[in-house]
Amino acid sequence: MTVAIPTVAAGPRLAQCLDALAAQTLAGVRAVVVDNSGQRLAGEVARRFEFAEVIENRSNAGYGAAVNQAWRHRPAEFLVALNDDAAMRPGCLEALVAALDGNPGAGMAAPRILLAGTGRMDSAGMSLARDGSSIQRGHGQPAAAWDRPQQALFPSGCAAIYRGAMLAQTGLFDESLFLYHEDTDLGLRGCWMGWHCLYVPQAEVEHWYSASAGRASAAKAWYVERNRLRVVLKLFPFTRLVIAPVYAAARYALHVRAALTGKGKAAEFGAAGLPLWKLPWYVLKAHLQLIAALPELIRQRRRTPRRIRTLQFKGILDRFRVGIREVAIH
Repeated sequence: MTVAIPTVAAGPRLAQCLDALAAQTLAGVRAVVVDNSGQRLAGEVARRFEFAEVIENRSNAGYGAAVNQAWRHRPAEFLVALNDDAAMRPGCLEALVAALDGNPGAGMAAPRILLAGTGRMDSAGMSLARDGSSIQRGHGQPAAAWDRPQQALFPSGCAAIYRGAMLAQTGLFDESLFLYHEDTDLGLRGCWMGWHCLYVPQAEVEHWYSASAGRASAAKAWYVERNRLRVVLKLFPFTRLVIAPVYAAARYALHVRAALTGKGKAAEFGAAGLPLWKLPWYVLKAHLQLIAALPELIRQRRRTPRRIRTLQFKGILDRFRVGIREVAIH
């Protein structure tokens, strides 16, 4: 098993992440820390762990590219993508592998990710809205409400395990996304190939939510919207593709309404001292860039391998659908 850990800060949270990996009992685990700081910050932290090695990039290559680097450097039966601000509780890896071994049709699995120190959920896998917005399933709810094994749409990139056999069919993370929605893109490609995702509550991870990227930032707002559009164009069935803008417009209106009452992501953006007028600009900029990228995205859409029928894929999306209102106030 290869555990890919992209990092930019390479600070105390990375050491905590590696300490938690050292406490895992599964044999044959190798961690590859991909240092995106451009300043060789991770080596000092990682060198005291004999199971870990470091890849140093001259600049920030992005999350997906970093995970891909780790996988190409050390391919294995399973790939775990893990944020540097997440710490696995004992037995986490064993529970994930046992779940996948017991279900050959599962190409990926999501652990129970907890908001550190709260007893509440960060993620029980991901849900997807009709406009392509993805949110953490169960976020903020009591952890006890999510103690039953079940299926999910795809795992959160904060802590996810993928079967190497699935990656051989789908390809790796889309490096052009750089940050955010890489898990959505890869998860949906897995679904198109007939793989499904397990939610494994016995595998627990503590997450210091957005400790690395920040809860609200200009970069986050920009990449989330840019990449949502790209994933929709690449992977949504045509009938869902043409109606996605209608749902997106409704979500924008709900964001405005929520912001006026101090709720949702738009309110977080303002609370962080960022000017709210920039959000419409990011939306416009994302659509303009989508037009420029259209020829390449259409080529990617045509090249995406598909094993199941469109109607079956739509059924999967509907099974794990979340309303746009929940996205706006999430």
